[in-house]
Parts: sequence; C-alpha cells; structure tokens
Amino acid sequence: MNSPASPPTLARVSSGTVLVHVDFLLTGIVMTFLGPMLPILSARWAITDAAAGRLFLTQFVSSMFGMLASSSLVERKGYRFTFLVGLLLMAAGMALLGSGPYWLGVLAVAVLGAGHGVTTPAGNLRTAEINPQRSASALNVINAVWGVGAMSSPFLLRAAKALHSPSWFLYGTAVALLVLMAGFMFARFESDSHVHAPTTAPAPESLWRSKMLPVICVLFFVYVGTEQSFGGWVATYAHRLRPENTSFWTVMPAFFYGALLAGRALAPIALRITRPTTVAITGLTLAFLGGLALIAAQGMALVAVGSSLAGAGLASIFPISVSLLPRWFGLAARRSSGAVFAGGNMGGAVLPWVVGVASTYSGSLRLALFVPLLGAAIMLAFYVINSRPSAVTAVPESPI
Repeated sequence: MNSPASPPTLARVSSGTVLVHVDFLLTGIVMTFLGPMLPILSARWAITDAAAGRLFLTQFVSSMFGMLASSSLVERKGYRFTFLVGLLLMAAGMALLGSGPYWLGVLAVAVLGAGHGVTTPAGNLRTAEINPQRSASALNVINAVWGVGAMSSPFLLRAAKALHSPSWFLYGTAVALLVLMAGFMFARFESDSHVHAPTTAPAPESLWRSKMLPVICVLFFVYVGTEQSFGGWVATYAHRLRPENTSFWTVMPAFFYGALLAGRALAPIALRITRPTTVAITGLTLAFLGGLALIAAQGMALVAVGSSLAGAGLASIFPISVSLLPRWFGLAARRSSGAVFAGGNMGGAVLPWVVGVASTYSGSLRLALFVPLLGAAIMLAFYVINSRPSAVTAVPESPI
C-alpha cells in the first residue's frame, strides 16, 4: 500500500470503529435484558424456573450457531455485512418478544440470540486485529461499552414498567437497532487490513490437532455461563428474598453489570503495570467471594455487594482471554474463534438453564447459585495453573 492512500483509510477505520462501539452498546442491552425481565415474562406466561431457564438455553444455543457462522461471513462478505445481519436479527427478535404466547417468546429469543452470535465475534476480532500491540486494553474498552448497555437495560426496563408498558422497552430497542443498521449501510465502512505478528504458535493447518483448543473452549464455556448465571438470575433471586419490595429487585442486575463496566474501564490501567494472568487471578478471586456473598445473603444489601464483587471480578476475564487467542493459536486465532466463541455461548446456554433446573428440583434458588460459584473456582484454577508467561504460549508448533 502506498503512503498517499493511508489518510483516507484511517478515516474509514475511525468511522467503522464508532459504529462497532455503538453496536456493542446495543448488544449489551439485548443480551442482558432477559434477566431483569424474567419475572415479568414468567408471570405473563405462568412458567416455572425450569421453563424460564430454557429461555437462556434457547438464547445461547442460537447464539452459538450465529457465532459458528460469523467467521465465515467475515471471510466471505466482510465485517460490515456481518454486522448488518446481526443487527437485523436482533431487531426482529426484540420486536417479536413484545407480545404473544410462550412459544413465540422462545422463537423471538432464538432470533435475537443468533443476531448476537453473528455480531460479537466480528466486533471482538476486528478490535483485536486493528490494535495488535494493545489488544487486551482495546478489548476491555469495547467490552466496557457493552457493559454500559448491560447496566442500562434494567433502568430502561424499569422506566417502561413505570409506564405500565414493558413492551415499549422491547420495541424501542428494536428501533434503535434498525437506526444503527442504517448507519452501517450508508456510512463509509471497510474491513481493516492486519499484519500478523511473528509467532511460535501453530499454523492454521495444525489448529484442530492442538490440545489447547478444547481447553480454551471449556474456559470460554465456563466464563460465559458463569457471567450469564449471575447476571441472569440475580433479579429473580432478589425478588424471592424480598417479594414485598416491588421495584428495587428490577435494577439489581445493574449492580452486577455496573461493576462489570467499571472493572473493564479500569482494566487497561492494571494491564499496564502487571501481566494479564495476574489481573485475571485477582478478578476471579473477587468473583468467587462475590458468589459466596450472594449465597449467604438474607437481604438486598448483601445481594448488591455480592453482585458488585462478582461483576467486578469477572470484568476483565473475557477481554483478556480473547487477547490471548493469538498467543494460544497464533495465525490460527481467527479460525479458532468460531469454535471458541461457540463454546462460550454453549456455556451461556447450559449453565443458566442448569441453575433454573437446580432451583426447580431443589426448591431453592440459593442452592442453585452454587453452579456459577463453581464456575468461578474452575476459572481461577485455570489461570493459577497458567499464570507463568511460558505456560500461556505452551502450544506445540506445526509439524514441518
């Protein structure tokens, strides 16, 4: 590429980056509203915790298929087309959920979940590719923007509930997604070129023989499942503890996602002075303590404290894990992303559903929250074992 072409390219990259950040903002709303809205939907459809948990299962199974398709869409059609597909699916799902019976709600959740699945890997990979020297920090920033959306969804839903029309929240979000879709269609947006840094990790053809791939898939499975279990069930948990409080339980997820946002905003500072694995170990220790606080809670105060600790502790785990993909898989990082992100979404599907099933059959949502607590413990053990710099890159090279 010759030098005169550089300034226009930088302008297009800047425009695309703004759009992708707005996309993550709205995706944060779409992927987290189900938790605070769950008591409303459960009452509308008169369903059990197990049936409510199937909504999470549907959302993330469909998202898994979207993620498996995402890398192919990026390779064949580019980033902009991929974002357009994801935005259209999310808008359609939110609009469908506004009314109708349980089966239509399940269909709507499946559609919006697929949209999230298409969009999220593309946004994370694009961010990592255009920031090769500071990918962990850049990923924390864009995922912090996701956190702004996640934190705002309980407040937006509460405002709609105060107007006695929760469906306004759903339709309003659908309109916002369509407006952003128009932005992607008409703004100047192009895929970014990326020069891979030298690496000793395996070349793409050896990816599926790598012993590290299933391990990292399990890591993402446990992380997404743990995050969604805490964030998805905390409103219902608070409602069960204090049913006489008719409104405060609605915003309880904001403590979790607000702490998640704050943690991701502060993570780039911590990453300047210490290794990513050290930040991850510290965070997961906080998350484990937060889970213990939730299980021990008898009132709203300790639920808020536990939610905040869990959110702050989990904040940097996903961005750090994504930033380490090139170190784990080298040139095969983009190819590995489909399986890795799909594994994460399978966790988001399975673990919150397991919480619902455990709650229904044990008669105690408190006991069911041991599921995400165990998830935090598993991830903590992984990062302690892989805390040495050499351990992170200990993946065999391709055979010559």
